[in-house]
Amino acid sequence: MAVTLEQSARARLITPEGRERPIPVALSYAASDPLAVQVAFPPEVSLDGAEVTWVFARRLLEEGLDAPAGTGDVHVWPCGRARTVLEFHAPHGLALVQFDRGALRRFLMRTYAVVAAEGEEVGLDLDRGLTELLGGV
Repeated sequence: MAVTLEQSARARLITPEGRERPIPVALSYAASDPLAVQVAFPPEVSLDGAEVTWVFARRLLEEGLDAPAGTGDVHVWPCGRARTVLEFHAPHGLALVQFDRGALRRFLMRTYAVVAAEGEEVGLDLDRGLTELLGGV
């Protein structure tokens, strides 16, 4: 049975004018995809009115809690002592979302209780091996 963690969190969307808009988000992690975390945003904050989910490396989240991290579509960095910013780059724009660092750290620790950092590759190797053994059945 695959374990999936879900955690609600309050975040603040930083508008282009520099104002903060509180938004609810859902953080999730699936043992079946041990290298990734997901952040889902509600439809009311997207340009097209649909829920938006970003998937990125769990390691990126960990690194970004303590120092600026990321070179692709997702960047993470500490903002003061109590907040962390996630910056999402998309073809149609950029979103800056601020989280309480403690909430992100608690979520991250919960993910490591499901799949330890050392167990990420082991699980993927096992999945690949079983797929090869069973011929994709």
